[in-house]
Amino acid sequence: MIRRLWSRAAASVSAAALTAVLLAPTTPAFAQAAPAAADPAAVTAAPAGSGPRLWVVKDADSTLYLFGTVHVLKPETPWGSAKLDRAFAGADEYWFEIADLNDAAGAVPIIQSKGVSPDRPLSSLLTAEEQADLDAAARSIGATAAQLDPLRPWFAALQLAMASITKAGYLPQNGGDQVLHARAAATGKPIKGFETMPQQIGFIADMSEEAQLAMLRSGLKEFDQAPEFLGRMVDAWSTGDVDGLDVLIGQEMKAESPEMYEVMLTRRNTDWTNQIVTLLEGSGTAFISVGAGHLAGADSVQAMLAKRGVTVEEVRD
Repeated sequence: MIRRLWSRAAASVSAAALTAVLLAPTTPAFAQAAPAAADPAAVTAAPAGSGPRLWVVKDADSTLYLFGTVHVLKPETPWGSAKLDRAFAGADEYWFEIADLNDAAGAVPIIQSKGVSPDRPLSSLLTAEEQADLDAAARSIGATAAQLDPLRPWFAALQLAMASITKAGYLPQNGGDQVLHARAAATGKPIKGFETMPQQIGFIADMSEEAQLAMLRSGLKEFDQAPEFLGRMVDAWSTGDVDGLDVLIGQEMKAESPEMYEVMLTRRNTDWTNQIVTLLEGSGTAFISVGAGHLAGADSVQAMLAKRGVTVEEVRD
């Protein structure tokens, strides 16, 4: 059964992209319902914890740390640690999925071009029962199915998922990448990205209509369970349960939507692995922060690096 694909999609793109989707100007009702974003520069510390894993890659003159984050968190989620602080402080530069996490405006053109299709409305793609489910989900967060009707299925799915998740207290500004990005900015050291905002949103927007509709339909069937499912992912991440995280994000996504798995994980991990191998050819210390799902499972960045002959070790206290 197709289940919770939109929760996995929300876990697979950066906080910047999620914020852009949530606050997109094409659906003002959702923008009004969304919580006001905090100043990311004011959030630079994480509640103390010990669970999230940290890995390191080294050669004669390079040290690269790999840390997985969850892009939306409740403010009280414990995930900071001494080993994380040491690795972060020792870096010469910082790498994130997107270099400028606060440039939500950069997403507007691609959302306007690929997120709306009045000539192919949702009402023409969904059954009467699914349309009723869409309206019920939308009304629970202050909108209606009619307002979502011009949207492409991927955009409607993420809008609903993010509105539901933020209503439950999981906010992009508390996400690990936002907190670490703010901390990196405060150091004045270089900040770089593996992808751009348009690229990242384009990965979802360019999926086949069939895959987009599967994501939307799965979310409508289990709309009320999205926060609970995200909570399970956060628990696995914050306690260092990488295998559990792989089951919740990677394995189930691969079984339910091979296309989404290929687009959101395998293809991107391959690209990032290539960039990391290139980084190793240089020198210095870098701290790399990406979504935790990319660092779990058989197609993880670590597994791909190992296939390239690169040794990845876990950093322990």
